[in-house]
Amino acid sequence: MLQTIINAFKVKEIRHKVYMMLLLLLVFRIGCFIPVPGLDRSTFEGAISGNDFLTLMSSITGGALSQGTLFALGIGPYINASIIMQLLCVGIPALERLSKQGEEGRKKISQYTRYVTILLAIVQSVGIIISFAQSSGSINTSLFFGKTWVAGVFMTIAYTSGALIVMWLGERITDYGVGNGQSMIIFVGILATAGMQIVAKIQAIPGDVGQIWDLIAFILVSAIIFFAIVYVDLSERKVPVQYAKQIKGRKMYGGQSSSIPIRISGGGVMPLIFAFSILSFPQMISSMFWAGSKFDIWWTNWMSASAEGWGAVVYSLVLCVLIFAFSFFYAQMQFNPEDVSKSIQQNGGFIQGIRPGKATEAYLKKISNRITLFGAIYLSLVAFIPSVAFAWASFDLVNVFSTTGILIVVSVAMEFEKQLQAQMMMKNYKGFLK
Repeated sequence: MLQTIINAFKVKEIRHKVYMMLLLLLVFRIGCFIPVPGLDRSTFEGAISGNDFLTLMSSITGGALSQGTLFALGIGPYINASIIMQLLCVGIPALERLSKQGEEGRKKISQYTRYVTILLAIVQSVGIIISFAQSSGSINTSLFFGKTWVAGVFMTIAYTSGALIVMWLGERITDYGVGNGQSMIIFVGILATAGMQIVAKIQAIPGDVGQIWDLIAFILVSAIIFFAIVYVDLSERKVPVQYAKQIKGRKMYGGQSSSIPIRISGGGVMPLIFAFSILSFPQMISSMFWAGSKFDIWWTNWMSASAEGWGAVVYSLVLCVLIFAFSFFYAQMQFNPEDVSKSIQQNGGFIQGIRPGKATEAYLKKISNRITLFGAIYLSLVAFIPSVAFAWASFDLVNVFSTTGILIVVSVAMEFEKQLQAQMMMKNYKGFLK
């Protein structure tokens, strides 16, 4: 990957794109340190640290959520809106038809996604302010004429505006930079959080050799886990396809072989995000409106990451079931055997030993289900191995480099390398044509 980056910087156009991406990411990081007036950061940070889901969201935003800064919501509302629109495009025929109408259809869906982002940003802002700011007394109403509702309205507008600015930055990175802007923002947020915590840990342990060796061991274990995830994530099953020769006019077409790649983790990190979101959302809602109630206590003891004893076992089993369910669901969204089978047949292709049509569809579905099963097992292991491997560590980095954090960092890094290679290949083709 390092060699790919070095080669990319030798190309002027790609170098300018990388500089533009870094400039926009710098703007994002600056916004993560802009305070919102009237908020007590220390009290707000303490309230956030008591919720597992919000702690994860804070690490994704680079610590902006725990500090209550302008970009506290980060790219979260836009990502959630995108997931909702993907699910709706599968379940609602009108949106499904719209998604297949080419560029115009995608523009309309993008516009709907922005509207949903605004709605989710407002809801999340109000929920966070009511549950974690006002209840803990971290709002200074003296700046707002002594009116709590005025302070709430101002902060809601500020946080919603910050979420929309982050959404705009992500779209600009996608248009003028390299790779997906939203993924790069999450990537930078996680690395920034990890980097700040590493620096703080190093500064807090001068001369303590034991703590230094713990930190080195932590980094080595992280490297091993990263290597294992990259090794599995790059693996795929290639289904060979042979295309028959066809004569059209005076030219002969076809007669070549190809393959259909099916990745083990085709859904990427999405099944994990769905599973964790479903288990964390009730806890977040109960802590907002029914803190200390019987339901809140029961969910914390049996259905949260902080559960202990048999509660931890139940939580692990439920999480695995959800990961398996969403892995198969997302695999069907990413790879449709019926559509692939029709496409192969229409182009005069066939899989050796398999009849075109329904037989090919059944064969592809069988392979996809088997690979998805191994992918679900892999995701389930990834969901728990980091926590077990880092159980001995007392570092806050355990919350950052666990499950979704590791997968996001690895996936975005590999996708960034692929985008750089594609950009360089495109540049070489243009030079050849000239």
